Amino acid sequence: MAISRQDILAHLRKRVSDGVPIIGAGAGAGISAKSAEMGGIDLIIIYNSGKFRMAGRGSVAGMLPYGDANQIVVEMGNEVLPVVKHTPVLAGVCGTDPFRMMPNFLRQIKEMGFSGVQNYPTVGYFEGAARRDMEETGFGYGLEVDMIRQARELDLFTSPYVYNPTEAVQMAEAGADMLVAHMGLTTKGSIGASVSMPLDECIEKINAIRDAAKKVNPDILIICHGGPISEPGDLEYVLSRTEGLDGFFGASSIERLATERAIKEQVISFRESGRTNGM
Repeated sequence: MAISRQDILAHLRKRVSDGVPIIGAGAGAGISAKSAEMGGIDLIIIYNSGKFRMAGRGSVAGMLPYGDANQIVVEMGNEVLPVVKHTPVLAGVCGTDPFRMMPNFLRQIKEMGFSGVQNYPTVGYFEGAARRDMEETGFGYGLEVDMIRQARELDLFTSPYVYNPTEAVQMAEAGADMLVAHMGLTTKGSIGASVSMPLDECIEKINAIRDAAKKVNPDILIICHGGPISEPGDLEYVLSRTEGLDGFFGASSIERLATERAIKEQVISFRESGRTNGM
């Protein structure tokens, strides 16, 4: 069941006022969403990378042409939305999709029961020649900003990814409720990144994004995601050194790493149970 933007904001702001970090989780399967809700998650986000992640592929597959990203989210929504009882579920929307009339698609997302949106896949992930070519040929980040603005007009909760202060300003001006400062592909695990920026560099980047966004809207919420912030201790380190950071969004860090470890350890435990009985 969709939850109103006003109720979501009231809940998240209470978290902040209580000194409790906002925690969002990506869900690539119904059982992931169900388990996250049992753990008291604040937001659940469905986007196409979740499908690839839970299929054993790296999350970056969601940025590549391995399917219709927006249709994948619709299909995943049919799996996840019925099992989530009281937590807002956001849809990762590819705002640059040339085969969607975006206002119509956003209304479809809302009618399905999604409470909000995030911009994913996102051009913001790309740099250099690839980013330049996308921007120059009609697939720029500005379309994602437009999508967030249109979602805001439909009174959907909006929580876009931003990678730098410029994008933070653009999304804040579009009326975004919460920005997710993206630190890159999550590290660790069997399919995570092996190289990322240091945590202290993440802190500098988050601070720059926060400062830029707060100049536009002092009430905007800021959370972080990705890169080396993959364990609770990493988040604790960042939160303790960053003012005005309201929480964390974990996808691989909450869903994939937990799945990898739990299944591996369960198999080992079953194997060891036989050894202790003299088998």
